[in-house]
Amino acid sequence: MIVENFRPGTLARFGLGYEQVKEFNPSVVYVSMSGYGQTGPWRNRPAYAPTVQAETGLTDILRDHYGFVDDALRNDACSHGDVYMGLHGVIAVLAALQQRSRTGEGQHVDVSMAATMLAVNERAGEQLSGIDGNGEPPALSAPESHIFHLPDGRHVTIAASPIYSPVFVSYCSMMRRTDLLTDPRFATANLRRQNLNALLAEMRAWILTFNDLDELQAQVSERELAIGVVRSTNELAESEWAKHWGAIVDVDDRAGGTLRMPGPPWRFSGATLPPPGVPAFQGEHNVELLAERNIDPAVIQSLRKRGVLLSRRTPRGAFDEV
Repeated sequence: MIVENFRPGTLARFGLGYEQVKEFNPSVVYVSMSGYGQTGPWRNRPAYAPTVQAETGLTDILRDHYGFVDDALRNDACSHGDVYMGLHGVIAVLAALQQRSRTGEGQHVDVSMAATMLAVNERAGEQLSGIDGNGEPPALSAPESHIFHLPDGRHVTIAASPIYSPVFVSYCSMMRRTDLLTDPRFATANLRRQNLNALLAEMRAWILTFNDLDELQAQVSERELAIGVVRSTNELAESEWAKHWGAIVDVDDRAGGTLRMPGPPWRFSGATLPPPGVPAFQGEHNVELLAERNIDPAVIQSLRKRGVLLSRRTPRGAFDEV
């Protein structure tokens, strides 16, 4: 299996494209991950997560939600495109390996970051359909889940939009404010959107009556809504949940210490996951891997001298001398 994310055509110029590799190994699963795919009018465009997220609607969703004017428009702080393309690349690899196990045949898998971002956009169907929702937010409306202050200074969010009619009924019930159901300002989704500040003021006043987070969570849970505390990554790492799950693991830094890193997000009933392995230095196994493929030692040494193969024993130090 080969996975690459060079610009389309780059490896072919070095004699390592799919068709060239396939001549030597017809069963190879060769995965190419790029911004806009291996073919088509945008194939040669450079692509990074922020640019692809802008091209595929995510930045526009942020603008619509936060009301940015053009000179204040901002990108999302996270590189969703890189992460999601990697995950979808893994899914594609597993599918190709499964087919190879049945047919013995390999194939070329083309993964596009732009197509990935469109596929994971839970609002794309609603936006593309052209259906008028009469002001109702999409069913998956996480961006319309508001942040609230607690009396102790913490912040929480409740994962549902009070604009959405069924959720508005739930809010009124858990707030013990059924009078809001007949308030003409909030009679429809469009009216709740127009009078959102007034509705949020009612909600903030209600939340400020709670001095205990557990009591607030219990009342929110009555209507099967979820509440979450706004935490930093380090605050989550110290939580009871993180310690129970094993969400943070210590990894050998190969310098006499350890680094804290996120642990695996899965548990298996029929297997026990091993502890994290010792991380490799850059290029540490170049010679070993090429030797396993019966590459002549003289060729390997030539590649090292020419700077084609590089290795180093520190994360950012000088490369090893040959």
